Amino acid sequence: MTISHPEHVTARLHSAAYRPGAAPRASAHRPAADTGADPVLRRLAAPPAALDLLAEAHRTLDRARSLPDPLERYAAAHLAALRTVAAVLAVRGRPEKSERRRRAIRSAWEVLPEVAPELAEWAPYFAAGARRRAAAEAGIKGAASARDADDLIRNSALFLRLVERLLGLRAAPPAPRLPLDGAGGEDGADADTREAG
Repeated sequence: MTISHPEHVTARLHSAAYRPGAAPRASAHRPAADTGADPVLRRLAAPPAALDLLAEAHRTLDRARSLPDPLERYAAAHLAALRTVAAVLAVRGRPEKSERRRRAIRSAWEVLPEVAPELAEWAPYFAAGARRRAAAEAGIKGAASARDADDLIRNSALFLRLVERLLGLRAAPPAPRLPLDGAGGEDGADADTREAG
């Protein structure tokens, strides 16, 4: 197959990202999903740390759902929410201009309303759970009930979906696990038997 009129890659990327008459570019307060840009281009422009954090948040939520202990489930669900907010900060966060504010240590939940006002209502909810998470991680009985853990898992999953939609990003699905050479299991045993016979 021959190409009669090759285009430069950058020209194609630019034309796909900017379409005359399309919605204006995303600002710090408007989601990238509103721009009409191709999702692949948004994903390529996203900081790799944000994509890694979203993928890790998904894995942490899956782990939280599988844990039997409510304290561990609560702590894991809150950690998933922290990784989600860290992804928001990786995409939208800006360095503080004020020297005094740069020196101040602030939690991600304090910064979230400034960089993503659309998510401001989630900040107090998860900030309030931070002390309980610390108690749950310390193993203090009664720090979180099974219902508390279930509610936090559900709300962390909702928060994660909202963030992915807001940023126009979706964490890459985990790569399928490939069987290792010589690893046990039924398939490995059958292969060894076939080779011996």
